[in-house]
Amino acid sequence: MRILILGSGVVGVTSAYYLAREGHEVTVIDRQPAAGMETSFANAGQVSPGYSAPWAAPGIPIKALKWLMMKHSPLVLHPLMDTSLYAWVARMLANCTEDAYARNKGRMVRIAEYSRDRLDDLRQATGIQYDHRTEGTLQLFRTQKQLDHVVDDTRVLDASNVPYAVLDPAGCIAAEPALAHAAVPFVGGLRLPGDQTGDAHIFTQRLAAIAAELGVTFRQGVTIQALRHEAGRITGVVTSEGEFTADAYVVALGSYSVALLRPLGINLPIYPVKGYSITVPITDEHAAPHSTVMDETYKVAITRLGDRIRVGGTAELAGFNLNLSSPRRATLEKSVGDLFPAGGDVSRATFWTGLRPMTPDGTPIIGPTKLSNLWTNTGHGTLGWTMACGSGRVLADLMSGRKPDIETDDFAASRYTSAA
Repeated sequence: MRILILGSGVVGVTSAYYLAREGHEVTVIDRQPAAGMETSFANAGQVSPGYSAPWAAPGIPIKALKWLMMKHSPLVLHPLMDTSLYAWVARMLANCTEDAYARNKGRMVRIAEYSRDRLDDLRQATGIQYDHRTEGTLQLFRTQKQLDHVVDDTRVLDASNVPYAVLDPAGCIAAEPALAHAAVPFVGGLRLPGDQTGDAHIFTQRLAAIAAELGVTFRQGVTIQALRHEAGRITGVVTSEGEFTADAYVVALGSYSVALLRPLGINLPIYPVKGYSITVPITDEHAAPHSTVMDETYKVAITRLGDRIRVGGTAELAGFNLNLSSPRRATLEKSVGDLFPAGGDVSRATFWTGLRPMTPDGTPIIGPTKLSNLWTNTGHGTLGWTMACGSGRVLADLMSGRKPDIETDDFAASRYTSAA
């Protein structure tokens, strides 16, 4: 089957790899000059099944109001004349119940755990290198209140058989020795030993090269303009270089999927949530993290990537604005400075921002649409890197007519028009 994939981020490229392995003739189209140049470029670096959880959770509305009052807030809301933003927020708030949280987290952990295992398989099969480590994640709590609420997450981890350990301060230092030099106190942490780290940009570009060896064609620097359709099927993709046709089509354009699909009557509840990162050169490897430390107070992930520290965080609701914000950088610098004050030179850090395609229930949208030859693989939010391999494998199975290894019906866009 001839398949066109729209988007060459980590999700689009993993989809191309798995579909090519199934023997399909795959072409990937993207406006960027190379793969992995947008949201996949400088994300937090976590492959974190254990930390997969929806933003929509009991208590979040009250927490959000408190966050908005913080100087170094993990949440920033810009007052925009944007009806899609307020519709998305309303749907997210509707998911802030205990039942919805348990259901949505269960979905997310299911695809994330499966994805981590597929990443392990892929690494073994290809030998791909991407500054990866397999030393787990430590969610660090600065306050007793944060630690007391850890049971909310461990309940779902228990149900999904995800290994974890709740640690006291000494246990946190044993897991991440450089925390012994932290400039602030902390009361404990949640250790997730099955989590991993790695540079998503390096992975995406190297996997694109592997996919090309399997026969995948990459058409970079091509702007996608519209999808043509007739009689319930896509008939072609209109681009800056003419029209492309195939037997089947996959939309993997992250936040930009919405505008492309809306004219077809497919309204995906995805909103671009702006995130930031700094990449800090390590000056003392013994004072830097071994793997990932998640600073729960500021919702900032601090990850070791080779000779660099990637510090990522902030959820800014600002539409498609890609301007860099100095206050957001200050928050990232504060978090890494508090916990790893001697690990790297923040004055030499590079600063980046990207748009994370968030759904109101936190779960990605993977699977068929109402058009018979159109599929989606999008809406992964902050977890595109974590879920990429599993999402690509699931999509390849579905498009090849094979039953996936995990349940996938509740990943499809149809869940937004059903009671599920």
